[in-house]
This record gives sequence, C-alpha cells and structure tokens, in this order.
Amino acid sequence: MQQRIQFSATINGQKTGPHELPQDLMMIEFLQEYQGLTGTRLGCGQGVCRACTIIVDEPGKGPHTVPACVTGVSWLNGKSIRTIEGAASTDDTGQITASAVQKAFLEHFAFQCGYCTPGFVNSATVLMEQLRAKPVDANAVEEAVEAALDKHICRCTGYVRYYHAVRDLILATPGLTTGQRTREVSRHG
Repeated sequence: MQQRIQFSATINGQKTGPHELPQDLMMIEFLQEYQGLTGTRLGCGQGVCRACTIIVDEPGKGPHTVPACVTGVSWLNGKSIRTIEGAASTDDTGQITASAVQKAFLEHFAFQCGYCTPGFVNSATVLMEQLRAKPVDANAVEEAVEAALDKHICRCTGYVRYYHAVRDLILATPGLTTGQRTREVSRHG
C-alpha cells in the first residue's frame, strides 16, 4: 500500500491544503493535476533541462530554484512556492502586467517555441532577487547570469537572447550592481 501524506503549501501567495497525497508524488504532478497550474513544463523528467523550475522561498535561506519534476511534495510540504503563473501581477481590475523579467524576454525576442521559458523566467527572477540583497560588480554581470541560467536547456538555441535579456535588465535596474562598468555591452556575445 502506497504511503500518503497530508500536504499543505503556499503557492503564488495562496495557501492550499491540506491535501492527502501519495508520499512520492512529484511537485509538477501536484501543480498540474491538483492545482491546474500547467505553466510549469515537463521536459526531461530527470531534473536536467530545468523547464520545470519553480521557486521556493525559505526564511533565512531566501529564494532558490528546484526542478519540480524530481522534487517530491513531501520535500516541499509547508513551504512557500512560486510558479510561472505567479510571475506576472494582476491589479484590482484584473489587468495583468508582465514581470520585469518577462518584459525583458519579450523585448529581446528571447524565446522561439517558449517551452523552456517558464524555467528561465523563474531562475532569472531568483537572480534578480538575490542581486537586490547582494549586488554584483557591474563587470561581473555576465558571469552571474551564466551561473544562474547555465543548467537550463533550450532546444531552439535561444540562450544568447535569454542571457542578453537578463544581463541588460540587471544593468538597467538600479541597485543590482556595484562599481562602474568598464566592459562594453555586446549584442553578439
């Protein structure tokens, strides 16, 4: 007989649960099948491609990402989680506004098919939040972006545009960098 747990979490600011779930249920299945949140993508099913990246907010640890396809609900029980559906904001009239990261990806035409985009958005969002707490030297932005996005796989080869979008957003956002930038921003690499 399969063991079951009582699962509760906060997802995109909304409390959910308790739900009685199989102990070995993966978070992506919970999000899609139990919550109707289908923006988190199942790519490889092994946590390698990072299309399924979600954000976990933990007190004292801050925001970090996990691959939802290989992270069980039991590990995320009681935690605060953000999915791609929580990236944009909605005002009192129902008007949806894309996040700064989403806008940057649109402005840079960063994606082709878009399948991997939710994972890239979530990882870039975490990077932006981490830089608000601990800015990076203006000349080390490219390295910070690469470290944050390096694990993601884009089969359409949109890497350069994703990287440039995040780099340009960081450089344009006050408080995320320190020092004077001496590197020239290149559109080609």
